[in-house]
Amino acid sequence: MLYFSRVPQCANMQNYTSVMEFILLGIPNTQGLENMLFVLFLAFYLSTLLGNLLIFLTILVSSNLHTPMYFFLGNLSVFDIFFPSVSSPKMMLYLIGQSRTISYQGCACQLFFYHFLGGTECFLYTVMACDRFVAICHPLRYTIIMSPRVCTGLALGTWLGGGLHGSILTFLVFKLPYCGPNEVDNFFCDIPVVLPLACADTSLAQTVSFTNVDVVTLTCFFLILTSYGHIVLSILKISTSEGRRRAFSTCSAHLISIFLFYGPVMLIYLRPASSPWLDSVIQVLNNIVTPSLNPLIYTLRNKDVKLALRKVFTQMVHISGA
Repeated sequence: MLYFSRVPQCANMQNYTSVMEFILLGIPNTQGLENMLFVLFLAFYLSTLLGNLLIFLTILVSSNLHTPMYFFLGNLSVFDIFFPSVSSPKMMLYLIGQSRTISYQGCACQLFFYHFLGGTECFLYTVMACDRFVAICHPLRYTIIMSPRVCTGLALGTWLGGGLHGSILTFLVFKLPYCGPNEVDNFFCDIPVVLPLACADTSLAQTVSFTNVDVVTLTCFFLILTSYGHIVLSILKISTSEGRRRAFSTCSAHLISIFLFYGPVMLIYLRPASSPWLDSVIQVLNNIVTPSLNPLIYTLRNKDVKLALRKVFTQMVHISGA
């Protein structure tokens, strides 16, 4: 998305009054639908928390799931718990009539955690694609290459990389002065809606932010496509149809999650023009809906996870009945 460069709006930049809070305008064209949206978003949010917590705990307590693939899936579940929590609670509060204001510091925190976690997910999906590449293209060396030490380092690197990504963007946006207006044309603080409110020239922040987001997103996406290109070629060389089917089944859930994540991201940040209503709808899908679907995607298409879940539920029933 292209941001519009702003020149100073304050007559005397040395005497401007700093904005202490912002007003979230919410999702455009939804007046009168607040109660329905609150119930809908609350249902998605609770299902996201419960579903991903269940996946994480199942992986934690099931020894047969202590493999690199499920280690990274556990990290994804943790991410899917945190990511919707950046914007959903505040949005649901103003849907039931609470204040739409958010403090300057709260806005900065929202923007930081949104891009910290967004960058982390980009890196994590890339690592998961590389894991599938090694498992299918180099199966005999898989346990050596994807050792516990390597997996831990890769996981730590995704979170640290996301933190660096979020820190750079937050610094660029909030080092600028904000002296009014203070109305954020969305349901949470993000670069495309906060940056135009600055009362200073935003060309540098615009260029660096735009480049940073694009480089991270497109580089990760290119690496994922490259990995899956090699995976497809390797699968096609498998002689039996059953072997090809099993190989494809191990990748299908990951591919679905990738497209659900990258589709909205590219529509928001790589489009040449902006539409506030469309941007808000896409953000809702990315922030609230997609994280709630990942537990379903990975359980419905994965026999190991379904079997582990059955064992966990059976143990819970026995413990409660004892």
